[in-house]
Amino acid sequence: MDIASVIGLVLAVGGILGSIMSGGAISIFIDVPSILVVFLGLIGVTLYRWPMEVIKGLVSIAMKSFFFTAVDPKEKINKIKELAELARRESVFALEKAEIDDPFMKKAMTLAADNRPPEVIASILQMDIDSMESRHKTGSDVFGGVAADGPAMGMIGTLIGLVQMLQNLSDPSAIGPAMAVALLTTFYGAIIANVFANPVKNKIEYRSQLELMSMSIVIAGTLGIVAGENPRMIIEKLNSFLPPSERSSDDDGGGEE
Repeated sequence: MDIASVIGLVLAVGGILGSIMSGGAISIFIDVPSILVVFLGLIGVTLYRWPMEVIKGLVSIAMKSFFFTAVDPKEKINKIKELAELARRESVFALEKAEIDDPFMKKAMTLAADNRPPEVIASILQMDIDSMESRHKTGSDVFGGVAADGPAMGMIGTLIGLVQMLQNLSDPSAIGPAMAVALLTTFYGAIIANVFANPVKNKIEYRSQLELMSMSIVIAGTLGIVAGENPRMIIEKLNSFLPPSERSSDDDGGGEE
């Protein structure tokens, strides 16, 4: 679980609710016409913008902001070092029987054990990367659209409220409800965009970059193994993916010569 997402959401919602409750009853921020304009309008626009198969995955996409499988690049590099030493000690064919938990790395090592040309291995694995990036981009775009459409629907509600207010200036009792619609729709739209949609979008993009780096490490390491490079040299190359402070040293000779 991403503790930062949980803490951030709780603090954001808590701060808003605390501010509301300190100034009066929370019920004054609940307005049915405003809710209808923003939420039903946003759902309708999102359904109109995206096909149903994408909409069905929204909940699971959003949950990835809180629940995810951590990607540890250093762990990937250490595993590739182990596999490189195995290939150097025995042969590249031994990689096929190696215990590998990561499906992408397992696929890469199977391709290497099949004695595929390096350009073929890179091409096949790159297709997996492209597919992953496409899926993540769709999820990011969906929530980016929600972040843009939420305030837009709020603005529509504001315009509706202002029109209603201007048409009933002679009736003081109608001005209050109309102003409530005008202001609360903007409030709801801002909440949807800045408390929910934009943070989810940013987390999806961040997780995607981490996964991309992890998969790129696997490809670079696999190509180094296929080329018969010394494990130490492979690790030196893979360390370039990491910040200098996180790079591991390889003082054990990098395997047999």
